[in-house]
Amino acid sequence: MSRDLTSSENSVPEKLLKDIKSLIEESRRNLTVTVNKTMTLLYWQIGKRINDEVLQGKRADYGMQIVASLSRQLTEKFGKGFNRQSLNRMCLFNRHFPDFTICSTLSSKLSWSHFVELLPLKDQLQREFYAEMCRMERWSVRTLRDRINSMLYERTALSKKPDELIEQELENFRGEKDLTPNLVLKDPYILDFLDLKDRYLEKDLEDAILREMEQFLLEMGVGFSFIARQKRLQIDSDDFYIDLLLFNRKLKRLVAIDLKLGSFKAEYKGQMELYLRWLDRHEKQEGEDSPLGIILCAGKKEEQIELLELDQSGIHVAEYLTVLPDKEMLQQKLQEAIAKSRLRLENREDAS
Repeated sequence: MSRDLTSSENSVPEKLLKDIKSLIEESRRNLTVTVNKTMTLLYWQIGKRINDEVLQGKRADYGMQIVASLSRQLTEKFGKGFNRQSLNRMCLFNRHFPDFTICSTLSSKLSWSHFVELLPLKDQLQREFYAEMCRMERWSVRTLRDRINSMLYERTALSKKPDELIEQELENFRGEKDLTPNLVLKDPYILDFLDLKDRYLEKDLEDAILREMEQFLLEMGVGFSFIARQKRLQIDSDDFYIDLLLFNRKLKRLVAIDLKLGSFKAEYKGQMELYLRWLDRHEKQEGEDSPLGIILCAGKKEEQIELLELDQSGIHVAEYLTVLPDKEMLQQKLQEAIAKSRLRLENREDAS
């Protein structure tokens, strides 16, 4: 009598099957990471050899002739991955990321396709910002591309600081130190996904944000989660309401958001300070830092904001845009804002 091979006594234990599947999947993931890192570092080394031995100190036309000849011979042997365009990209990769140790660390999290997206960026600090955010947040190539196209770096508070401070913050970030508000807070916030009409009330804005909370949190930045809407504060015999209360796990802080339809007014400072002090006293938990406030306005008044020294009170004022502007117009606006902010910082240092 033949045995039934599908009988229960011969069935594979469920836990054993599950564990072995997990081992195989983990091994494949590790193999993918290892192959990616090996290839990325190979491209860096090829770029370095060409830069050092062919392009450095040589006539440009002569150097490019050597690169063209090298690419033909490598392509014959190894395929189109080593054509002239690819070799030029490897050289640029080595020049833009000259530190091998940093490159090795990044390549554990970033694929070669990530680096290809970063190479066209002109500013070194901009490239480093996106690379480190990719490493920490494990962005896909598509997400990285979207963040670059939305000019995330130019919209961060960090980009408006002097280069020395940006370098220091990125170095701390690279060293796995805590994220700072400068790396998280933005201006402006682009809320085109809310699909608001030309005329709307503050309640309409708030309702639209709640409907699109997932998108809103993505636009707010890394580490945000929703806590409450119209958070009620009882102070003496008066009631106050915070439009939106969020928490940022990276900053370890509560974040109060006040929504305003018009331009910023100086009186908003006192209102937000009251909210933050109440939250600090009644809601902040052990291990958390002091709460932050974000006043989202349809327009800003830079001189008033500077005179009020809102950053010293933990208050960030930012515009929100309900319609995505033309990219060139947004870029021009952001560059002007960065230049003005840095000039104000220089003037403040000269006066002190």
